[in-house]
Amino acid sequence: MIRFALRLSLAGGREAAVRLVIITTAVALGVGMLLATLAGMNAVGAQNQRYAWLNTAVAPASPDPSVDPMWWLIREDYHQGRSIARVEVAALGPHAPVPPGLPRLPGPGEFYVSPALGELLRATPAAELGDRFPGQEIGTIGPAALPSSESLLIVIGRTPTELEQLGARQVDQIMATSPSGGCNGCYVGINSDGMALVLSVVAAALLFPVLIFIGTATRLAATRREQRFAAMRLVGATPRQISVISAVESAAAALLGAVAGLGLFFALRPVLATIPFTGEPFFATDLSLTAVDVLLVVLGIPIGAIVASWLALRRVQISPLGVSRRVTPKPPRAWRLIPLVVGLAELAYFIGRRPDTTNGQLAAYLSGFLLILTGLVLAGPWLTMIGARVLAGRASRPAALIAGRRLADNPQAGFRSVSGLIVALFVTSVATGTITTFVANRGEPRTDSVAATSLAKTFWPEDGPAPTADQIPAGLESIAGVRSVTVVHRNPDPDGWHGVVTCAELDRLVVFGGCRAGAEVAAVASDLIGMRAFDLTSDTYVWDGAGIAATEVDRQPILSVVVDTTSRSGFEQARTMLINAFPQGRFPASVGEWEAASARQMIQFQRLAAVVMLASLPIAGCSLAVSVAGGLSDRKRPFSMLRLTGMQLRTLRRVVALEAVVPLLAVAAVAIGMGFLAAHLFLRSQLDYTLLPPHLSFYLMVGGGLAVSLAIIASTLPMLGRITGPETARND
Repeated sequence: MIRFALRLSLAGGREAAVRLVIITTAVALGVGMLLATLAGMNAVGAQNQRYAWLNTAVAPASPDPSVDPMWWLIREDYHQGRSIARVEVAALGPHAPVPPGLPRLPGPGEFYVSPALGELLRATPAAELGDRFPGQEIGTIGPAALPSSESLLIVIGRTPTELEQLGARQVDQIMATSPSGGCNGCYVGINSDGMALVLSVVAAALLFPVLIFIGTATRLAATRREQRFAAMRLVGATPRQISVISAVESAAAALLGAVAGLGLFFALRPVLATIPFTGEPFFATDLSLTAVDVLLVVLGIPIGAIVASWLALRRVQISPLGVSRRVTPKPPRAWRLIPLVVGLAELAYFIGRRPDTTNGQLAAYLSGFLLILTGLVLAGPWLTMIGARVLAGRASRPAALIAGRRLADNPQAGFRSVSGLIVALFVTSVATGTITTFVANRGEPRTDSVAATSLAKTFWPEDGPAPTADQIPAGLESIAGVRSVTVVHRNPDPDGWHGVVTCAELDRLVVFGGCRAGAEVAAVASDLIGMRAFDLTSDTYVWDGAGIAATEVDRQPILSVVVDTTSRSGFEQARTMLINAFPQGRFPASVGEWEAASARQMIQFQRLAAVVMLASLPIAGCSLAVSVAGGLSDRKRPFSMLRLTGMQLRTLRRVVALEAVVPLLAVAAVAIGMGFLAAHLFLRSQLDYTLLPPHLSFYLMVGGGLAVSLAIIASTLPMLGRITGPETARND
């Protein structure tokens, strides 16, 4: 029986070959996407493990008494907006621990650099970067210590006295615990749980359309297959034998698809590794798979295809005559809208009532989103039916009337082929709307804003005594591209902003805001920016007055030095000069650089959502195309009879096109609209923001994806003329 089933699958004519190819393609896409997602989760873990040694400052004491301690200090530096991890060490004995990727600890006046930082040092003037690092380069940090090929890392050797003065800590072992593996106090690394959640959502959003594609492909020419299997039953085949034949047909295609999916994953792995959704790209070897991953996917997807095939032919299992008993299914009821309405009401309820805890917020918002998504899937057939009735009721041509009546008779079938779009477009719309609004309100400031062109060096009490005015480098103002150098003094009022500046100074600077009418001194943020970084729509800012006389300002301890620039070269030269003059504490940086990291992470998530949409739209188009092709094959005789009665071929093509296009466009519009509405309700509740319209690129991607889907559907229409000729009505 298995040999007979294989013969039917592999040598059963053009129809069997087409079905085999389509199911194989669908399974290959599903396997490839699922493997890529699992490998992405493994890659996050592998990359996070290589961040472990950077958390050595919180490593527990070594149980080995023969290990010598060392001084350890890690800080974050920047260049052109890119983060540089700067590790400074000093051994207190010959047996001090050595970080991974290094042959030995660097001595005073020596340093190791990552390959990417080495290239940057060679390509950048020393005054802008190289002069910050004392000593000479003696080697390259190996891959075992690099989270990414683009990581900017430097390990500098110092004397114990220097590091003790800089506030370093003594350690006697290198941290080996991943930041996500129970490392207490780790602050360098990736939130792997959050990444796993994001990737899981991406996987679900990608796999749902693929599973619909597989199910649609399995139903290809379902009517003719049912008739064939029913004939076998009538000549004596048992239900078990029919099940075996059906399972073998699906398993053969599914196994071929699984092998093709494996090949697709390994072919695209180098490209996938370049996607920096954690902030930095992966090494290709990070995208690894375990034996369990491969078995789970390679066996799970084919089993799912077999189950889908069995369900598609379950009527034949009941009775060989069941295929002739076809009735119009019951229309869907309006109760399907209940989860959708409840989900929207839940998100709306929390506007002004945001839960206080993170867990409470997750429970409130995630449940609301899931209810809306479930409601969209459940309400899809009902919405399709309503749209079809409207189409039929307002039809002025036969094609629209026929298509509308057919969709209204069986809206479940019309919606089934495009239901995979619901998840993808809803997730993409929510992500795009939320991230666009968040980045616009609290993201990276404009490159021409003062938040991006100025940098500040702040002197906090824990960094030691504040400097005096004569310790501030006089050469700052002479750097080409430096517009102003401002000294901010400490505010003696603990209830106001940390710093104070005279209003006369603010008037001279202009770009840092101004004072209230009548004030002589302003209470300001240490970087002269403060919350203005989150208000990118305003070019001016009014600071509150400070309760101190203008003559007393210079007598207060210095809080910070703020340098405003007009060029990137001047910006980096000023930073280098400040680092060398004040090596203690946090290095100088701009507000734009602080905000850029979170903004880039959010933008990476938005790009992932765009990938979901761009992949899902063509897959939905393929599902529709397969559904159209299967429907044409099943309706050859009715269409042939219509042509014999005088209906033109172009009218039949309009009927078929409308049956496919109406559900596609309706689902896309409803999913995107609900996604933006859910995003708006979330933003109002969580952040009190109003949803901002996405960038033009979002609409271009949606339009392009729909255009590709429509083109795929259109490619099936020429076959209508070949299969609806007079000979079909005569032969059938």
